[in-house]
Amino acid sequence: MVQVMEYALLGAFVFYLFSTIAFVTAVTGKGSRVGKKAHTRLWGNWGIVLTIIGVALHLVFIVTRVLLGGHFTSNMFEFTAFLCFTIVAVFIVIFFIYRSVTLGAFVMPVAMLMVAYAAVFPKDVEPLIPALQSYWLHVHVTTVAVGEGALAIGFVAGLIYLVRWVGMDRNSKSAVWLEVIMVTILMVAGFVITFFTFSIPDYQATIQHSVEGQPLVQEYDLPPIVGPHNGKVVQMDPFFGMNSPLFEAPSWMKGEEAARKFNSVLWSVLSGLVLYALLRLLLRKRVYELLYPMVKNLDLEKVDEISYRAIAIGFPIFTLGGLIFAMIWAHEAWGRFWGWDPKETWALITWLYYSGYLHFRLSRGWHGLRSSWLAVGGFVVIMINLVAINLVFAGLHSYA
Repeated sequence: MVQVMEYALLGAFVFYLFSTIAFVTAVTGKGSRVGKKAHTRLWGNWGIVLTIIGVALHLVFIVTRVLLGGHFTSNMFEFTAFLCFTIVAVFIVIFFIYRSVTLGAFVMPVAMLMVAYAAVFPKDVEPLIPALQSYWLHVHVTTVAVGEGALAIGFVAGLIYLVRWVGMDRNSKSAVWLEVIMVTILMVAGFVITFFTFSIPDYQATIQHSVEGQPLVQEYDLPPIVGPHNGKVVQMDPFFGMNSPLFEAPSWMKGEEAARKFNSVLWSVLSGLVLYALLRLLLRKRVYELLYPMVKNLDLEKVDEISYRAIAIGFPIFTLGGLIFAMIWAHEAWGRFWGWDPKETWALITWLYYSGYLHFRLSRGWHGLRSSWLAVGGFVVIMINLVAINLVFAGLHSYA
């Protein structure tokens, strides 16, 4: 059963890769023999078929995970993998409404990246801790993931709009900020590449420390740029002459593994910047300029509509799961509806942000460029919640 689960997720990743190739071929191919429209339709059909096969395998992974452990959204590996599933599932629905192969050429690489990012975290099936032993876990987290999956499609459509718009005016201020978004995406890709690079030689470092007088041992899979407070190196594989962490984690970072998680964030930033520098050096173009030929013939109004529709669907679902169901579960588990835990606070920030998006779009007429920037910014807020809040800030929701 464990092998079925592992092969199912690997198979999903492979088919997401194939669908990416098909969608990109549909967008970029000339179609000289059969004509451009027929070429796009043919490869677009192949892309959506491969996507459906991939999401079916992804569903097999989820079902086997439930059969093995009785849960599928209790830690970072499970939630990130499930979030990827919802992104692809929502994309399939929207594809059959709008038939946008370009959307597929952007969504499926994001899906691949999400699966690869999930694989970075521990994948063992473990019993739920007492705080999570409730049916509200599945109700709350599932609806949050479905809502965020739809919001992610709104982000991708907004990103496509920005690439198309900025590509027509490369000297605008938007060009700089769009490139910053691209660098942020590359940080996730860079971290995944770095993690698997160090996993090949099985890099390890072990540091002893204590939390509130209790001795603890922290194990690193990446070279420890940052170590725990008053830590002592027990064992550390060589890496460019480093035999100890470069500095200690700030004192305000609480939790047994705060330093290791912060170390992961630092490696994300550093590897992303290095990856971006290499791309600029080799290709001599901004990253968004590489994507512009794929979107230069798109109808901006249609792209803007896709972004808005996806967010309009995702927002009420996220509201239901991230606030209403979450508060009911919090009252059942902790005896209060709200407690300003970091995760709760950021869920509120996310909800307020998208409330502002809908307000400005519907009441102030913020369509097109402004709306797309808000859609892209919203997913950045979600990723801060998924990465920084889970890995850096300790709280009642620190199950990563």
